[in-house]
Amino acid sequence: MTANPSLQLAEAKLRAAQDLLRAGAGVFYPQVTGSADVSRRATVPARPGQTGAPSLFTLWTLGASISYAVDIFGGNRRAVEMLAAQAEGQRYAVAAAYLTLSGNLVNAVIAHAAYRAQIDTTRSLIALVRELVEIAHAQVEAGVMAHASESSLAAQLASLEVSLPPLEQKRDQAAHLQAVLMGRFPSEVDAVDVALNGLQLPADLPSLVPSELVHQRPAVLAAQARLHQASAEVGVATAAMLPSLPLSADYARMSGRSADLFGGKAGAWSVGANLVAPLFEGGTLYFRRSASRQALQAADADYRQVVLSAFEQVADVLRGLEHDAASLMHSYAHRRRQAALEEITADYRAGVANYLQVLSANLEYQQAVLGALQVRAQRLQDTVALFLALGGSWRGARMEPPVERHARQSPG
Repeated sequence: MTANPSLQLAEAKLRAAQDLLRAGAGVFYPQVTGSADVSRRATVPARPGQTGAPSLFTLWTLGASISYAVDIFGGNRRAVEMLAAQAEGQRYAVAAAYLTLSGNLVNAVIAHAAYRAQIDTTRSLIALVRELVEIAHAQVEAGVMAHASESSLAAQLASLEVSLPPLEQKRDQAAHLQAVLMGRFPSEVDAVDVALNGLQLPADLPSLVPSELVHQRPAVLAAQARLHQASAEVGVATAAMLPSLPLSADYARMSGRSADLFGGKAGAWSVGANLVAPLFEGGTLYFRRSASRQALQAADADYRQVVLSAFEQVADVLRGLEHDAASLMHSYAHRRRQAALEEITADYRAGVANYLQVLSANLEYQQAVLGALQVRAQRLQDTVALFLALGGSWRGARMEPPVERHARQSPG
């Protein structure tokens, strides 16, 4: 799955967010810059009262400056906090992409196996009904069966033959989807060859789950990170309305000759503090803070909606699993049909039943098997939906992509 472009996109965005966080954290350290300059200058005494000839000289300058912004009201801290929340949200976006990709790939495997099993069963049904049509036609020709019975069987055969191409198309689409989810072209990858009967349900499939498990869903955690980010943005906007205190210090050496740069009279320095406070900006800062507060309310509403949707999805899946279990009990009718087929086959071998009865019993059995296959595939996919609804597991351990190990090493 590491070749999937969607997962690679999410991982690249996570690395970018982590680098932005590291870049933003640099505000807590002094900023030091160095400079070197050489320029050719000319001075002309042109003002009234000044005398002297014009001079032409070269000025050599070598200096360094250091500055530090005192975070009086926490604006820088909240800005870095905002970047940390953004990186955290992107980390959960990677987890969501990995979880969705895993679920889609498993569902594609289940669908391919189910369609293949339904195709095999449908072909068996077609063969049985075709044989029944041939027997019915012979009996109609012999005058021992009504033509309407033959027509009914022929219509059933046509219906089965028409249902086969759509099943084959869906099987091929499931195979193509598997290839694309693995980041490959459909022609480059063969479908995962798994029989439907080879897919087993978990032994501890729950009917109830603790509500705390919903919190491990990446979508819920990402919404929580967005709420945190919006809260930090309010702090940044509030701090921008208050005074700031940058400190600075400069040191330089200047001389008309490069050889005298490190002489005793070439040094110059300055140290200062600058208190800056916004007085009037046309309401820009006020409304910027107001907008950030509205964004915080929107993020809060978004978080509550994501949580409600998560509970709704879990409830739907759990109820669906209950219905699947009930449907599966009804689908066991194919076992009774199988027992009836075995009994009629034994009667046929004993000479007390005719071949037409055997074919009819086999037809009913294959139809019951087809229904059981559909129910089993639905239950498998609903189980996958439960994994996805609970963030990857109902056992309390959230499924995480390999990139999570590196993501936790980031600042914040």
